[in-house]
Amino acid sequence: MSYSIKQVSERTKLASHTLRYYEKEGLLPFVKRSEGGIRRFSDDDLEWLGLICCLKETGMPIKQIKEFVDLSLLGGDTLKQRCEMLIKHKKSVEDEIKTMEKHLQKVTMKINHFTAQYEEHTRP
Repeated sequence: MSYSIKQVSERTKLASHTLRYYEKEGLLPFVKRSEGGIRRFSDDDLEWLGLICCLKETGMPIKQIKEFVDLSLLGGDTLKQRCEMLIKHKKSVEDEIKTMEKHLQKVTMKINHFTAQYEEHTRP
């Protein structure tokens, strides 16, 4: 099965220009083109796109995602490097989650504090 850029955009909620940018940056090197030059995305391309979006949304820079893709193109000899990249990224995401949880606790405490003050202030 193959998909047009419009179909992929609708499925992934990514703008067509974003998909073109990812391809231009070398993040989607596997996308084939029809004889007329139209991009035709495969199910494997969609799987790759899912990983790219996951990495990007969890804070991995495009440059590093490109490095991961480039290593993938080199095959099995780079599996250890790719694993190490993902382990390092996972640690970074976990650290960010811990930081955000601390911030969330602070915000929750302030909500409770101000709610109590408001209730006391509006009590007859």
